[in-house]
Amino acid sequence: MIGNAVIGVLVFLSGFVLFEPAPSDLLLCVVVAFWSFAGLSLSRPMLPMIVLMLLYMVGGLLSFSQLDAFTRPAIYMATTAFLIISSIFFAAVIQTDTERRFKVIERSYIASAIVCALLGILGYFGAIPYGEIFTLYDRAKGAFKDPNVFGPFLVLPLVVMTRAVLTDRLLNSGWRLVGIAVLLAGVFLSFSRAAWGMAIVALLIVTLLAFVSEPRQSRRLRMVAYIAGGLLAVAFLLAILLSIPEVQELFAQRFKLVQSYDGGRLGRFERHIIGFFMIQELPFGLGPFEFGKMMGEDEHNMWLKGFTAYGWIGGFSYIALVAWTLVIAVPLLFRARPWTPFVQCLFAVYIGHLVVHNVIDNDHWRHLFLIYGLIWGAHALEWKARRPVIAAPLPAPLVFGPVALPRARYRTVIRSCTAA
Repeated sequence: MIGNAVIGVLVFLSGFVLFEPAPSDLLLCVVVAFWSFAGLSLSRPMLPMIVLMLLYMVGGLLSFSQLDAFTRPAIYMATTAFLIISSIFFAAVIQTDTERRFKVIERSYIASAIVCALLGILGYFGAIPYGEIFTLYDRAKGAFKDPNVFGPFLVLPLVVMTRAVLTDRLLNSGWRLVGIAVLLAGVFLSFSRAAWGMAIVALLIVTLLAFVSEPRQSRRLRMVAYIAGGLLAVAFLLAILLSIPEVQELFAQRFKLVQSYDGGRLGRFERHIIGFFMIQELPFGLGPFEFGKMMGEDEHNMWLKGFTAYGWIGGFSYIALVAWTLVIAVPLLFRARPWTPFVQCLFAVYIGHLVVHNVIDNDHWRHLFLIYGLIWGAHALEWKARRPVIAAPLPAPLVFGPVALPRARYRTVIRSCTAA
């Protein structure tokens, strides 16, 4: 019970990063140290993630051989190390008290995102004292330093609640609809094109997964009706927001697919091309911040960042991590597990992050490392659940549809396996 409460507080505080180290960073250091002393269990299925993340870190340290000054890069690499530890920690802790711990993480994240979104919305409209703290460049940023992190942070809870509405009776979803409206407004007012694109991609994927996973035709038809109603509601919400002149003006500016700083000389896309040719001759990379010094702007591309800041070892390790994560995640999407809906949401949002990898640096996004930890933790749970129980093998693979085991019996099987 205490462990779940601590994890809930950690996840909730991850939405408040106005300065670094953030409160969640300091608390996580204490929690990881204590939990390790008390016995933090690492399982074999987590090993690929751990090894590849450590190789990523090794590549970053080797890039220091290209540097003359080390203070800022050392802090940067320490942050990377901290985030890697957070992924390993979350993957490890969800293997005990599994179903409840997933629920704690899900609900804490939703609560954090709604509070953060409200701060951003109220600050944007000047409805609270010192509202400018929660805005930047006339964009909502909530309790984050950057609107481009604030917007994507809200996408996972938005997807989780949207999926819950699609698969439940509308009478049970009143509070969810309010939460979805708040999060949609927060994502929109961040004016982050990455967040907009990520939200669209993730919502499409999770809707498809929920539809395919539902065996009853009547519920599928209900989903279609909900989707149609939801699109109308979103259009109505956008119409309200766009009726405000300031919002309309900034939206018209941000809605352009290619901005002047994207396609101009030495713009984002030209820097990508130059950078990818450059790294072919730099096995140890350039080191943190060096690309920005040379080109005037940072990489704004996660794949390129992997090679410039972490060298060939780090760049290829991250690509391998992405590929391996997709391989282990796909089989989890259609298992009859109590946490499968949440895993489907994690997967959808993870794909959204991979899409925006092409236009933004997100190697220090805390919620991305949380997603890595949760996906690999779910994979470890699946491996553990499918191990034979003493003198009694598990039943045939469980899938959605008429052959799925009853929920009560399924919980008994899983709990006996995870306790083994």
